[in-house]
Amino acid sequence: MPRYFFHVTDGYSTRDTEGTVLPDIYTAQAQAIRTSGEILRDMGAKFWNGTEWKLEVTDEQGKILFILRFSAEERPIFIEPPPEPGTP
Repeated sequence: MPRYFFHVTDGYSTRDTEGTVLPDIYTAQAQAIRTSGEILRDMGAKFWNGTEWKLEVTDEQGKILFILRFSAEERPIFIEPPPEPGTP
């Protein structure tokens, strides 16, 4: 079975040196989606600073098979100000 490597770049580059053995590229795509979801969940509010990050999946030869890109930023117009102290 092939080995896939999941490299993350989010201002810093984290290289997957071990890789994951998976039956095929479709399973690697599903794993990439799960991994991205876990990373986004763990980032919490840090994700909203507008920095783009990506998950790049390569094969054993280092060939890029696919990339998932994510970024988000808040727009102040959609953020409600906190209530004044002492107001219901």
